[in-house]
Amino acid sequence: MTNDIQTLASTMDSVFSRQDSPTGWLWHPLLLLLSRGEPVTIPDLAITTGRAEEEVKQAMEQLPDTEYDDTGRIVGYGVTLRPTQHRFTLDGRQLYTWCALDTLIFPTILGRPAQVESPCHTTGQPIRATVEPDQVTAVDPETAVVSIVIPADLTSVRGSFCNHVHFFTDTHAAQPWLDQHPDGTVLPVADSYQLGRQLDTTGCDTSEPGACC
Repeated sequence: MTNDIQTLASTMDSVFSRQDSPTGWLWHPLLLLLSRGEPVTIPDLAITTGRAEEEVKQAMEQLPDTEYDDTGRIVGYGVTLRPTQHRFTLDGRQLYTWCALDTLIFPTILGRPAQVESPCHTTGQPIRATVEPDQVTAVDPETAVVSIVIPADLTSVRGSFCNHVHFFTDTHAAQPWLDQHPDGTVLPVADSYQLGRQLDTTGCDTSEPGACC
């Protein structure tokens, strides 16, 4: 697969744009509410979006990957309150994301900087990054890369895409993953950030629920 970011973004856009999902009125408010570090209720979303609770409920039913707690409150969709390997610290609050690309995209969507920490998928070595809304300002180690796949089935965005998007310390560490995913590719962290920006500008709108997890 080509590493050309524009081509890769266009290919991913053509796949994600075929996914049925609620309109963009839901995703950004949901992400903002989850980023506060507290479970989100349907009434919370109704107030924030200015929509009827039943409309919000029906929209959420179209997002099968959504995480709920025992009382039915939303605790995760892209950003999650449940621990994953992708630690995402925002305004001093410890959050998590579903995939490596999420950690690079969400600071732009939320308009706030984040500290990212995630283990190399092969070696377990911690990879840390500082991500501003408009750029990645620090990566340790500098050789870190992110794995990218083009999902064939979007029934579950988390299962078909997010679960395959990892950090690696370098391309050598990523080789076993590449051997198992011959149609996949890896990009440096800064390029992965730019891919996320390109997805937004080419039509895979990151304000759309499930568009890019």
